[in-house]
Formats: sequence, structure tokens, C-alpha cells
Amino acid sequence: MATNHRLWTRDELIIAFNLYCKIPFGQIDARNSAVIALADVLGRTPASLSWKLANFARLDPALQARGIKGASHGSKGELTVWEEFNNNWDSLAFESERLLANLTKQSVEEMNGLKEDDLPKDGIERERIVKVRVNQRFFRTTVLTSYASRCCITGLAIPMLLSASHIAPWAKDPNNRMNPRNGLCLNLLHHKAFDAGLITITPEFRVRISASLATSITSVQTNSSLHGMTTNSPSFRAAFCLIHRYWNGTTKPSLFREHLVRL
Repeated sequence: MATNHRLWTRDELIIAFNLYCKIPFGQIDARNSAVIALADVLGRTPASLSWKLANFARLDPALQARGIKGASHGSKGELTVWEEFNNNWDSLAFESERLLANLTKQSVEEMNGLKEDDLPKDGIERERIVKVRVNQRFFRTTVLTSYASRCCITGLAIPMLLSASHIAPWAKDPNNRMNPRNGLCLNLLHHKAFDAGLITITPEFRVRISASLATSITSVQTNSSLHGMTTNSPSFRAAFCLIHRYWNGTTKPSLFREHLVRL
């Protein structure tokens, strides 16, 4: 039976934060079907879960940058879980998926659509692969949610043609592989160009194209429509945009270090 009176456990808060990452702020109300479904398995009322999501929202720098406030008051528990995630997205993302799978009486593989035929039977290698794939799915869902499932450059809104691109490269910044702030929602073509350093996004959220790409574009209209165009990147991604330019040789290491200090 759903109740509002018992204290929230750490595991419940982690599961609630998992949902917070996957739905837009404007949809965290008690009428959302995802809120209703999770509240049911948690043994909470939808109103109670919705309020807990609003408590997380008060800590969200992306909302603060837009002048949006969540709940005016919250508990220490939400702050603790928020800090745990932000200090170790890799571990907490997977832990939240594992806890949710246990709660819904599924394996984490089943819940994330991983096929047994594609996985080793058991052992450390299986655990490693499962964690990577589960976390990649979490990262994609979280990044696409933060962009309302639209490419931040073109506005394309067809999920099968969108990807979550790492700003600071996966191979060069392992600490931020699962950090949603290190992600951009891009269509597949622009993702390829971004990863190759053919385009970048400045800390002012303007698209810059490389000289090699500029000379290969025959349409002046296409060239001008990309170079210098403003994207809809949330402001808290500015530091990671600068990091992308650093890795691709388009800014100075000294500037990179200076900006890192302000993270």
C-alpha cells in the first residue's frame, strides 16, 4: 500500500534520481505515467515521488541557469545522492539501474534490452560488458532528455537518427564518460563530424567548422548556415565544449587549464 509517511531510503532516492534523469523537468508531476508506475513499485504515492523529483530539481544547475527553481525545501538525503552521482556517474548510473531492475524483479540485462546471445556466459568480462552497455544506454537517455530529443544544431527530432555525443572524448576523459553535462544531442552526421574534429561548439555555443570541412563544402549557403550558428546547448556544458576544442587542437592548453579551474 502506498504511503507518504515512511522515510526515504538511500536506495529509493537513487531510484528516484534515475527517473529524474530520464524525464524532462516539465513532466515530473504526479500525473505522468512514468511517475505513477515507479511510485507504485516503490510503494509511494505519485504525489510523494513527484515532490521528491522536485526536491532534486532545486539542486540542478541546468534549471538554475534558466532561472527555474524546484521545490523550496528538501532533505539532506537528496543532496547526498545528488553529490554521489555527480562525483561518480559511472558507478551510480549502473547502481541505479541495478536497483531499479531488482525492484521490478528483472535482471539489469533484461531491463535494458541486452540479448544473452551477445554476452559472455558469466565472469568478469560479462560484468564489464553489461556495465558499459547499461551505462551507455543511461547516458543516451539522459542526454536526449535534456535536449527534448532534438539535435542541438539542426533541431532534428527523430530519435533513431540522434545520438548522445561526448564533448570531452570517451577515451581521453574516463571520469566524465557518464556525466550528462559532457553530452550533446546530435544527429548521426553531425556526431561523426564532431568526433572527428570537423566541427566544434564554442563555450558561447556557436558552431565552428574546420578549414578542411569549409573547403569541401560547395554550397555557400550550407557553409554560412553552420559556421557561427548558435546552438541550444545548456550553459553548464560550456567548460566541456572548451575541452572538446582543446583535444582537437583548436584552442590553447593554457586556456583549457584556466577554464577547468572554474568548473
